[in-house]
Amino acid sequence: MKKVLFFTMAAVVIAFAACKNDDEPSNNNANTPASTVVPGVLTGEFSVGANKKVHFSQGNLQATTTDLGTNWTWAFAEHQWDYIGNNAANNAVNGDKTVSTNGTVDLFGWSTPATYYGIHNSTTNTDYSGEFKEWGDLIGAGWRTLEGGEWEYLLHERPNYEKLFALGSIAGINGLILLPDNWVLPNGLTFNPSTEHNLAWQTGDYYSNSSVGANNFNDNAYLQSEWAQMEAAGAVFLPVTADRDGASVSISGLGKYGGYWSSTLSNNYIAMSMVFFTYYLYPQVSHNRSNGLAVRLVR
Repeated sequence: MKKVLFFTMAAVVIAFAACKNDDEPSNNNANTPASTVVPGVLTGEFSVGANKKVHFSQGNLQATTTDLGTNWTWAFAEHQWDYIGNNAANNAVNGDKTVSTNGTVDLFGWSTPATYYGIHNSTTNTDYSGEFKEWGDLIGAGWRTLEGGEWEYLLHERPNYEKLFALGSIAGINGLILLPDNWVLPNGLTFNPSTEHNLAWQTGDYYSNSSVGANNFNDNAYLQSEWAQMEAAGAVFLPVTADRDGASVSISGLGKYGGYWSSTLSNNYIAMSMVFFTYYLYPQVSHNRSNGLAVRLVR
């Protein structure tokens, strides 16, 4: 049985970017420049099931308003490491898709028809009840949110999985690094899988096998110029996001904690997510629907 998380943390991202072109076909060559595929698509190809492969978006999903929530513009963060954090609209979410401060939101409650894609401040989980409403539809045809089991397959079942992910940082911003199926390390760079350092699989989740509190983000530290080479080779970076509890403006775990939604419900109170911290990684774990987590789309 998967664990249930009841965190009261919050947080993350910054910037915009390109999004859709429904007429351009996807391209399965992990070495093909993103500009020849669909705008906003990264080049790396990742197995999320025995016969399912996806490409990730260039950054976390963001919603921006200039009229306190009457209208929203949806797009991807400009860079993989961008996140809003404790700023502007991200911690000013009201009910019924409105905010008390104009700006950009990138932490969303679980998306249902009743909560306008999770831009909602209720701390009552049943207010988020109902079937999942796909975030990908806001960007264009082909985009979608990973299922809970797909996160787990990616991180613990695909071939060579133990060598294809690690905690790390880009220019001091912590996060989770995912490598594509057919990974080739760029010349002159190093990559240290966290499973070979401080993370070990323990009954469904990864935990530090050294001292409690070990900072596994130190496993891999890249400059932005170095990460550009990693990204060109297909690598994906999911920045720390913290966790907003409904309407809460207080943030704990900022810079250390990342939480990403899946499209899989558990019951009327909780849904599945992928969560990581300085010394653990849960590929698939239940989370309060009212918590504000990040979203990274795939196609």
